[in-house]
Amino acid sequence: MGKLAKLIRLEWRKLNPVMVISELLVYMLILIFLPAFFIKIVMPAMGQSYEAFIELNGYIQMGYVLFGASLINHVFIEEYKKKTMSLSFGYPYSRQTLFTAKISFIALFVFAATVISFLLSGVTTLLLDNMFSLIPGQPTASDIQAFISSMLIRSVLITLISFVPLFLFGVWKRAVVPAIMCSMVAMQIPNLSMLLKLNPDIVIIVLSVLGGLSILLAIKMADRAGEV
Repeated sequence: MGKLAKLIRLEWRKLNPVMVISELLVYMLILIFLPAFFIKIVMPAMGQSYEAFIELNGYIQMGYVLFGASLINHVFIEEYKKKTMSLSFGYPYSRQTLFTAKISFIALFVFAATVISFLLSGVTTLLLDNMFSLIPGQPTASDIQAFISSMLIRSVLITLISFVPLFLFGVWKRAVVPAIMCSMVAMQIPNLSMLLKLNPDIVIIVLSVLGGLSILLAIKMADRAGEV
């Protein structure tokens, strides 16, 4: 466990922190205000109750799936393209351990960012609600409990979905644009599923399973697919 934590910290040091944090701040600035914007301008029906707001917010935070693809690019694809992955393979650790550390780093980053964004979007929407009366009434204890439950469950699912492009486009093909496009499709499918009369919750679970399978394949095939 100690060596894994050491490798995870090393992944952070290898990144350009200013660029990554700047990108994350852009995501947050957009996504924390987006629920209130949708309720006020785009979909007023989602502001009829706090339950509707919680549901809306869960879909909006799916934007972090795209952030996960960006991290896959930084942590995997760029290292292959810059030939620095071979340096990592020179460490006294197996490739499976190295890939596990990289994946753990991405997962922790996406999960933490999503949880923080959930909290900030909730607080921001409440503040704007007090100013502009976006949602009728006041949130109850059950509403707060439902929000926290949604935040934790959705953050885990979003983290898993962010790994959908990992194996095929991050490790095997090492292709930036297809990885981003794959994440954009995965991010939008739950919204489009309602138009196709599919249960969006089932779609999200299927995408999460695909993300989990992508993780397992990347680790299991690290020795073969990870060739420099």
